[in-house]
Amino acid sequence: MMSYDSNNQQQPASEASYIFDSESAGEMARLMHQGQLLTRTMGGVFAGIDEADVEQWRQVIDLGCGPGDWVLDVAFEYPTVEVAGVDISRIMVDYANARARTQQLVNASFEVMDIREPLDFPDETFDMVNARYLFAVLRGEEWTTFLKECMRILRPGGILRLTEPIDLGLSSSPALERLSSWFFRLLKQNGYCFSADATSVGLTHKLPRLLREVGCQNIQQTGHCLDFSGDTDAWKALYRDLEVIFTTAQPLFVKAGIATAEEAAEQYQQMLIELHADDFCAVWHYVSMYGRKL
Repeated sequence: MMSYDSNNQQQPASEASYIFDSESAGEMARLMHQGQLLTRTMGGVFAGIDEADVEQWRQVIDLGCGPGDWVLDVAFEYPTVEVAGVDISRIMVDYANARARTQQLVNASFEVMDIREPLDFPDETFDMVNARYLFAVLRGEEWTTFLKECMRILRPGGILRLTEPIDLGLSSSPALERLSSWFFRLLKQNGYCFSADATSVGLTHKLPRLLREVGCQNIQQTGHCLDFSGDTDAWKALYRDLEVIFTTAQPLFVKAGIATAEEAAEQYQQMLIELHADDFCAVWHYVSMYGRKL
């Protein structure tokens, strides 16, 4: 198991700027369901990456790992690879370490770390750096510093992969569309996206240039589309995902002046009704981008 000297590790900065409560049990459950869906829809833990690369890897890391699903999946499928996960949430890191012990995955380890700060790892430590769904963690001005840190800890020849959403789902639900538009405005007001008009998550169009600017080479992109219509297996997990997101977001909409408490509650309840409609249809779009450190 990997271990690192964290005697000089900085304490995590205030989490007040995060959109979601990283110490919430509800948020942890949401991230578990979301992570499993992401990996499945992407086609596996290393989907899109040449197996010849993977066979040479010995150490990989997941930044902002949440409850650790991706790390544990990699550790199980590739027992010769040491897999680390870091997250700012103590409750999620403790839970992930407990899962690793229960599953006897001695090649998986987790630490508390704020990825907005300098990462507490030596230069050129990892063969792959993975990160997913950081759109509500890193503000626009923080992305370049974060990507430089990713490149610093990546070994020459290693791969950096980012997976981020385009939307929160395009659907037949007017209430979900309205709540999504409010959420994009919330991201924009708080500096989390690069959207010109706050009509999307507003990140995936910017990341390829940011990756090039920090020296990432041979950048490739793979699009993913997850159908979570009412007659699919994914519906239940995405229903829970949206339920938690928009329960959390309601007071934030009010604080930001985007909607009144009554408007937010009304749209939320209407969304739940429309998601249960027999003819509910929806797809969720996200993109994986990966490049190499030469």
